Amino acid sequence: MEIINLLLPAVIKIVVVLGVLLTGVAYTTLAERKVSAYLQDRVGPNRVGPFGLLQPVADGIKFFLKEDITPKRAYKATYFLAPLCTLIPALITFAVIPFGENISLGGKSYRLWIAENMDLGLVYLLAVSSLGVYGIILAGLSSNNKYSLLGSLRSVNQVVSYEVALGLGILPIALSSNGFNIDDIVKSQQNGLWFVVPHFVAFVIFLAAMFAETNRLPFDLPE
Repeated sequence: MEIINLLLPAVIKIVVVLGVLLTGVAYTTLAERKVSAYLQDRVGPNRVGPFGLLQPVADGIKFFLKEDITPKRAYKATYFLAPLCTLIPALITFAVIPFGENISLGGKSYRLWIAENMDLGLVYLLAVSSLGVYGIILAGLSSNNKYSLLGSLRSVNQVVSYEVALGLGILPIALSSNGFNIDDIVKSQQNGLWFVVPHFVAFVIFLAAMFAETNRLPFDLPE
């Protein structure tokens, strides 16, 4: 019974965070497509639902129904493992994100983040987010195709190169909050200016590096 009481809140938080996260990613991608269409004088997604708002739902159904094709010469075990090696690190980074203050339900206090409050939470974020490159290089190797391997090497080269800029963009935040604890970083901005104001240059560097890390426009050429 104690194990259930211990695991149940964690499982609920994981399900809620993943649901909100994946939904947010879907609609952020839709917003990106809408903005790109506007800049290119196009309409953009507008067929599914009012103003195309149900397009992520249609895309999700399409992804589940698509045929899974494996190249004949591919190493099947690592070929199917590669996407997980990229997806899982991206998801578990949110384990140390504090989504709010503790809440009380039924006389018990619950944290609004999944993992423990880590003193090196910022270092954890940078370390885990960099693990996604192994999935990229594994995808290129497991396909057993020289062109796929070259493409994965180009993507990895870009991701690793911009990790330095990503770290430099975060470093002023750690210095201003006197530590790497993400909860302390959030609380240090409650009664004053957000760090984006005094560290605007670092914010611009971080934003550019973030787009490059995720291979979004205009850094999507290595794909």
